[in-house]
Amino acid sequence: MDTAIIAPLALYIFVMAITPGPNNMMLATSGLIFGMKRTLPHLFGIPTGGGLQIAIVGAGLGAAFAYEPRLQLAIKVGGTFYLLYLAWKLWRAAGLPEATASKPITFLQAAAFQFANPKAWVLAVTAVAAYTTPGPDYVASLILVVVVCMVSMFPCSTTWLTFGATLRRFLKHDKHLIMVNRTLAVMTALTGLIFWI
Repeated sequence: MDTAIIAPLALYIFVMAITPGPNNMMLATSGLIFGMKRTLPHLFGIPTGGGLQIAIVGAGLGAAFAYEPRLQLAIKVGGTFYLLYLAWKLWRAAGLPEATASKPITFLQAAAFQFANPKAWVLAVTAVAAYTTPGPDYVASLILVVVVCMVSMFPCSTTWLTFGATLRRFLKHDKHLIMVNRTLAVMTALTGLIFWI
């Protein structure tokens, strides 16, 4: 097993995970609406789902994903509709009391969302293709890729959650919260539409 892949893999995951995308928009929004503590299950669900996704790709689903355009299209469509639905809910959200009456995304929902997230699929397929070692060390290298990815995703996700939770402290008036919600709604919708470019 080649441990020299750890640094470049961690850098790749960091760049993919820190840039705006569905997970980050959802975490920032959840941090804003529900705060840090209530969003922790969502936070832990992302790297767990991402790690499972990488393991499944490494076990052979990556080949099916690469060669089956209908599967790719289904993931793109499902991910886009989910993000547009979230954007619509954000746009319609009123003040903080009304928003906090709803429930944050659960651990299982966040983990499952990785399978509808096109950006997560790109990350998983690329990580397996570029950083696993063929031959007898394949399983060990796949486990290393899964662990490095999960560990590298966590601080990136935490950054976006902290951003949202910090905004919550400064937004004391409903009109400011509505403005931020609508900005995040537009960013979430654009994230979903970027998959089609």
